[in-house]
Amino acid sequence: MWQRIQTLYLAIALGLTAFLFWGNAAAATGTDGLNFIRYTAIAKPFMLILLIILALVEAVALIAFKVRILQMRLSVVAGLIAIGLQAWLGVMYFTETGYVFRWTVIFPLLIAVCDFLAARGAFQDQLVVESAQRLRSRRKR
Repeated sequence: MWQRIQTLYLAIALGLTAFLFWGNAAAATGTDGLNFIRYTAIAKPFMLILLIILALVEAVALIAFKVRILQMRLSVVAGLIAIGLQAWLGVMYFTETGYVFRWTVIFPLLIAVCDFLAARGAFQDQLVVESAQRLRSRRKR
């Protein structure tokens, strides 16, 4: 399982997704001007649903290391969900005022990069397996 690079990429993406559940995405000053109000990525229901779906797809892709085609497809789907989450955070960044956004806002972009690299690794593994199958079938004839 861990000898494939796509498993490492998927584990990193799942870790970043898990961090988004508890990490602060933004902060705003309170009514007295001194206290900070913490804003997590799960404050909005739509973002919470996207994060739950993203975490589930990442976990299934990580577990499905023996089925490379499924792992590749789930990695691409997770990458697209992460890009959607990043777009949602980008819209919030440009429309919300009074918030100071943290560096954790770029995590969905990093998740998408890891997912697409994992899909590429799974695709390359599948190509190696198919070429080995063709060589074995020619040798048997």
